Amino acid sequence: MTKEKDSVRQKIWDLLNKENAARFPFPIEGRIPNFKGAKAAAEKLDELEIWQRAKVLKCNPDSPQAPVRKKALLQGKKIYMAVPKLREVKCFVELDPNRLDSDAKSKASSIKGAFKYGRQVSLDEMDKIDLVVAGSVAVTRDGARVGKGGGYSDLEFALGRENCLISEETAVITTVHPLQFTSDNWEITLHDIPVDFIVTPEEIIQTGHAYPKPKGIYWDILKEEIREKIPILRQGMN
Repeated sequence: MTKEKDSVRQKIWDLLNKENAARFPFPIEGRIPNFKGAKAAAEKLDELEIWQRAKVLKCNPDSPQAPVRKKALLQGKKIYMAVPKLREVKCFVELDPNRLDSDAKSKASSIKGAFKYGRQVSLDEMDKIDLVVAGSVAVTRDGARVGKGGGYSDLEFALGRENCLISEETAVITTVHPLQFTSDNWEITLHDIPVDFIVTPEEIIQTGHAYPKPKGIYWDILKEEIREKIPILRQGMN
């Protein structure tokens, strides 16, 4: 984490609290904030052709994207959600709508439901991903993104690149509250994921960003403490 990004996060969390724009769970500090209008933002995804075409998604497990996950499953899209902190070798949960009835599809969109109705899979058991949904604390209109600070979304994307599940062309979408836009600047690093589309309850922004997407795991800058915590990284991807 950098001080620049920490400052941006705190600014957005404070603003959402001040404007009463956040929803449970509280406190929102340290989280991808669950914002009022998250369901409306998810509904707006239907306007995107790239969403309509996607059959397989990688989606973050945070609360504000629960409506996105529910919509995807009800529309017959397969979802991969990361196991929290990638703490197991089978580090993703597969939610296959073909194995779920409509009631289970709704329940499986929560973290608890995903583990109940899904199955844990290793990277070599996963299908190629058509679309990545990422949670955000802050975004810029030109496609820069700040998460909650753990770096796991970036690692998940990198693992997908390493295993040819994600490519440079795989689009990244985030849903946010309008208050989560910022004009602040911070250092964009090699492992940071830029976003191609930002969706709010009122609008869709195609960022047209010029930021490169991570090409894989950057082992030379990966902190040893992170590698030691994550089994798939300890294996060195072998």
